[in-house]
Amino acid sequence: MSVAVVTIVHGRSRHLREQQRGLARSAVGPDHYVVVAMDDPDALPATRTGPLAGTGTELHLVDLPAGAELPLAAARNSGAAAALAAGADQLVFLDVDCIPSRNALGAYLDSLRAAAEPALHCGAVRYLDEAHSRTDPPVLEGLPHPARPALPPGETAPSTAWPLFWSLSFAVDAPTWRMLGGFCADYTGYGAEDTDFALAAHEAGVNLRWVGGADVFHQHHPSSSPPVGHRDAILRNAAIFHRRWGRWPMEGWLRQFAELGIATFRDGSWEPVDPVDHGRSRPATGAVPG
Repeated sequence: MSVAVVTIVHGRSRHLREQQRGLARSAVGPDHYVVVAMDDPDALPATRTGPLAGTGTELHLVDLPAGAELPLAAARNSGAAAALAAGADQLVFLDVDCIPSRNALGAYLDSLRAAAEPALHCGAVRYLDEAHSRTDPPVLEGLPHPARPALPPGETAPSTAWPLFWSLSFAVDAPTWRMLGGFCADYTGYGAEDTDFALAAHEAGVNLRWVGGADVFHQHHPSSSPPVGHRDAILRNAAIFHRRWGRWPMEGWLRQFAELGIATFRDGSWEPVDPVDHGRSRPATGAVPG
């Protein structure tokens, strides 16, 4: 098996370096490492001279222009295309914030080998607090997300709970990736592209497989809940998802936006509300009737 790790990056140079450190000390190293830099001039030269340089892992560097909203879906597709062109037959996608545990890649490969049917293989994501993230190197201790399984090493479990899929960390074999056709590139900016991918996979009969031992550690970065700074992208992407699937994604965030008075559901679509408008709303780009 030839395995490629694919990551996309914009402005997270320290996180990228720590991910590469983690891969360099992995019990099973990747044959290929693909970095897709979205308008990030520092990521590619830093990778050429970074922790994976000289380890035997083949480096593939993709420079992808980005507009006002990052093309996250298109970037993952570009990374996968580069990996497949290099001969990889197993793809592991890691968010740039994620540091793989020493046995994460090995656990993913064991699960891929053992799978009797196509699946999206998903390991646990453990969250580092700010103090553990800022040490050099980071202290790899953190709790997994409470809403997702964290199985013991060596155990796997199939699941049809496609809404629990995250693109933070997952693995898929090349035939399954090609069958699914990758992420829908209509989405730009934050939100819904991974939910869309998971639903498309579910509709095609490809479900989740939780993988014990494939743990990764998510480095701390500032965030808000709900992500009000991404409101417009979330509303736009929610409308795209609704157009494609006839249902609304990210409903918890949409409801929280409404409670905060920064979005409203009107005439079958979600619209932003700006405080300066004194309650008047303007249509969200791409919003469609329900």
